[in-house]
Amino acid sequence: MFFVDTIEVPGLGNRSYLAGGERTAVAVDPPRDFDQVLAVAVRRGVRISHVVETHVHNDYVTGGLELARTVGAAYLVPADARVSFARVPVRDGDRVEVDAGLTLRALATPGHTPHHTSYVLEDAGESVAVFTGGSLLIGTVGRPDLVEPRMTERLARAQHASAHRLAGELPDETPVLPTHGFGSFCSSGQAEGSDTTIGKEKASNEALLRDVDTFVADLLAGLDDVPAYYAHMGPANAAGPAPVDLTPPAVADAEEIAARLEAGEWVVDLRRRVAFAARHVSGSFNFEADGQLATYLAWLIPWGKPVTLLAESAEQLAAAQRELVRVGIDRPAAAATGGPADWVRQGETPASFRRATFADLAERHPAQGVVVLDVRRDAERADGYVDGSVHIPVHTLPRRLDEVPGGEVWVHCGGGMRAAIAASLLDAAGRDVVAVDDSFDAAEQAGLVVRKQAA
Repeated sequence: MFFVDTIEVPGLGNRSYLAGGERTAVAVDPPRDFDQVLAVAVRRGVRISHVVETHVHNDYVTGGLELARTVGAAYLVPADARVSFARVPVRDGDRVEVDAGLTLRALATPGHTPHHTSYVLEDAGESVAVFTGGSLLIGTVGRPDLVEPRMTERLARAQHASAHRLAGELPDETPVLPTHGFGSFCSSGQAEGSDTTIGKEKASNEALLRDVDTFVADLLAGLDDVPAYYAHMGPANAAGPAPVDLTPPAVADAEEIAARLEAGEWVVDLRRRVAFAARHVSGSFNFEADGQLATYLAWLIPWGKPVTLLAESAEQLAAAQRELVRVGIDRPAAAATGGPADWVRQGETPASFRRATFADLAERHPAQGVVVLDVRRDAERADGYVDGSVHIPVHTLPRRLDEVPGGEVWVHCGGGMRAAIAASLLDAAGRDVVAVDDSFDAAEQAGLVVRKQAA
């Protein structure tokens, strides 16, 4: 008997896996905070004998090296990956025994990276699952543009060939278990559904349905923005990440919070956007703890800038720390829990800004000349935008605040979370801002003129 357990990393849109038999198991693409992998192993009553990486990851800091050191497991990394630490180099066709009768076979699947390797789990010689990392995903494939721009087209072609190799060598009923594709920007598209097989992908995945030239042209045309922090993930993983420290940060009082703001540091309020808009520390930024905190904070913050976290509770703070170490924001400079009454200096008044809907905006625009700021990504805007709106994607806003026209700014995104981030940035810069906390689908229904970009 064998098992495969999935470890969800929802904030980054990724998955990790623990697979094994009665005594031992292998961890595949573990997150940096690997205690949850250990917990699964304890529940299963198995020892982790192997830790494997499908590739040097570009979207998060791996926990593979430290997990292997902690449990004394063999650490398997593709042989052609350039890394600075000792590991077991894996080449196409290599096999390792995970448990009695249970084997892991390496299958070279370049495309997401040049050295990308998938792993076929075989039970008594039969393929029972394939860990595809950033190669074959659910309905799509991993991005080929994260390594080096001059390699992108070549890697896209390799991605097509790798998908066909997987489909050609494995039985249709083989479960496909990718690392990316559940919201990760490492995916060239987003998954629909939570599970798949080789047979299902043959029937639906464009990499397996289109000729290579058509597939590559469409793939390259559809690539979205790359989070800025990705540039730091590959080097960190190749060098060998340090162990994580999830102990509580130093506690900041209202005076220290103010001092850190005055020093130009980032103070990040993790509360929900409704509460933040109503009352917050002037100059602080709002990144909701239950949104894509790690992705957007790491994307927007200048790399290495000290950050102080403001949370409603110790539990919210601890969860945020855990998310942030996954993207290399290892230690907050300081933190505080409670609410604005605890964080604002005595005698000072908390800041606030208004929230609204697209129906509210329709009553003001365009007759009253408000500035409508669209902070969605380019690909989203291409599908429709409010006539007369200014477009500055939220991940570029910190360096482009001076491009926002003067006047009252009504800022929107696709659902409200990114608009709240942008509104907090504008509010901190002293702008008169209104956060449109509404689905963009409601814009046209509210009577606003929505146009589409010309092809």
